[in-house]
Amino acid sequence: MRAKSETSVIHRVTRYDGSIGKSTDDVLVVEEPLEIRVAGESVAVTMRTPGDDRALALGFLYGEGIIREIGDVGRAEHCGRPGTPEYGNVIDVLPRPGEILDPERIRAGRRGTLTSSACGVCGREQIEDMMQRCQPMDDNRAVRTAMIFYAQEQMRQSQYVFAQTGGVHAAAAFSETGDMYCCFEDIGRHNAVDKVVGHLIETHNIVEGEGVQILAVSSRASFEIVQKAVVARIPVVVAVSAASSLAVDLAQAMGITLIGFVRDKRMVIYTGAVQ
Repeated sequence: MRAKSETSVIHRVTRYDGSIGKSTDDVLVVEEPLEIRVAGESVAVTMRTPGDDRALALGFLYGEGIIREIGDVGRAEHCGRPGTPEYGNVIDVLPRPGEILDPERIRAGRRGTLTSSACGVCGREQIEDMMQRCQPMDDNRAVRTAMIFYAQEQMRQSQYVFAQTGGVHAAAAFSETGDMYCCFEDIGRHNAVDKVVGHLIETHNIVEGEGVQILAVSSRASFEIVQKAVVARIPVVVAVSAASSLAVDLAQAMGITLIGFVRDKRMVIYTGAVQ
């Protein structure tokens, strides 16, 4: 491998198209671990595409209820010595003076991460957890079909790493009139959404009924993606691929408009109102 950048690396490959072809250079997306710490305590490790790690960490911690606003954060910085191979793969989020960030909220909120023969965990419990934590959205609003297609196309045109590698997902946030607040790419679709949410936190754009109205993703719509939209108070989720059953159930319960298979001027409306 050679010519490595933050998000991609050149690798020599042999292409096959009916017969063995010649060797050529190919561009691969970079995948590396990122450990997220809160005041020195490890809370998560995710495999991500390097870049925008601060936004990723802030978005993840916001989604888990560790931070409520950017004012809770003193600073977020990479650990280790610059120039070493592991530098940049650990980020520590520190509270502002007088603030306490409690990582136990993550452990307490993840009752589905441990298996037990004595009791089961079902999707209904996950939805009930969200309903206790967040109020349902105003499900009376309707989004225009033209805006959905426009948002999806704007996101597609902003997928620069995907154009090079074909190996990343994208997530983007839009206003009701189609203004794109941000677009991030990552090998993990959940990471891309966390980067969007982290950016919105830093720019003070998480306000229900104002600002961001659409979250677009280049992947399927899973429960976790709809969950992140609920916490960030984004009322419309638009996906290029299918939605899962639990994602639809959560969207229905929380007043989220959920739309999938948005491509070629077609879409599938799972929940919500569309004009």
